[in-house]
Amino acid sequence: MIQIKKTPMDLIDDIYSLAYWMTGSEKASEELVSCTYLNAEFDAPESELLKTFRECYIDAYGQQTDLEMREPGGSVRGLMDSLRNWAADIKLSVLLSELTGLKHGQIADVIGKPVETVRLWLFWGRKFLLNDHLLKASA
Repeated sequence: MIQIKKTPMDLIDDIYSLAYWMTGSEKASEELVSCTYLNAEFDAPESELLKTFRECYIDAYGQQTDLEMREPGGSVRGLMDSLRNWAADIKLSVLLSELTGLKHGQIADVIGKPVETVRLWLFWGRKFLLNDHLLKASA
């Protein structure tokens, strides 16, 4: 079986679709795609481009949460960032599987987690997205 290597420009439609599903907004999607391509290498492989997309998304949008946990000094704990990244990674895992057709191992490489974790996230993430809980699009 011959495998065709996709260039970053071949992936622009996939990146835009991911951005739209992650943010729910055309304007936010365009900004996220621009950020991704500004921060990616010209000849980056698919997995590196998707890693750049993930970093740009988490830096710019994350996933909104309603939890308010503050330290006595008034700063938000690192737990909030972890929860935001966790929710965004679950949603991104499902979208990478469903929209781009990546295999579990490839998703694990993009997200930076073990394959078993990705499989668990895909199982629960699909259920959450189906019922529009926790992972609904929010930017």
